[in-house]
Amino acid sequence: MKKHSLLLMSLLLPISATHALEPASPTRLDEVAERGAHVMPFGLEKTLHIFDKTETGGIQQVIAKNAADNEQIALIRQHLRDIAGRFDKGDFSGPKRIHGDDMPGVKTLSEHASEIAFSYRDLPNGGQIDYRSNNPQLIDAIHRYFDAQLSDHARHAVGGHKMHHGHQP
Repeated sequence: MKKHSLLLMSLLLPISATHALEPASPTRLDEVAERGAHVMPFGLEKTLHIFDKTETGGIQQVIAKNAADNEQIALIRQHLRDIAGRFDKGDFSGPKRIHGDDMPGVKTLSEHASEIAFSYRDLPNGGQIDYRSNNPQLIDAIHRYFDAQLSDHARHAVGGHKMHHGHQP
């Protein structure tokens, strides 16, 4: 039984690592932050982006670092509500303006948005969008999109699994 488990793990480990991206170069991080300031109404330095990949897609959260910063919380909620509605219609123009037209996963998500549920909800200190699909190819596209977000927003973003294990920044 141990041999089967080791064999299975050796086969699956490279698959799980295929989409893991290194943080972008400092120049790229600066460029993304500059373009992001024109698309996202909240302050990047005042917020944290969390991208949590799930079995059915993923959860994107943006939270204010200061839970009493009502201005940032309102801006986060307004922005995430807006982009969830745009994503539902296949409009990924915001992420394209920030990350470029060839951002991993965006073309697939845009072309198949009708097969993905994008649901927004308020959080006490921000908001979140839940991305859900039953299609494995779309789940993969969501995961690639999240990995690209984590790479390009490395200074302001964490993967959700870190939050679940008590590694909050």
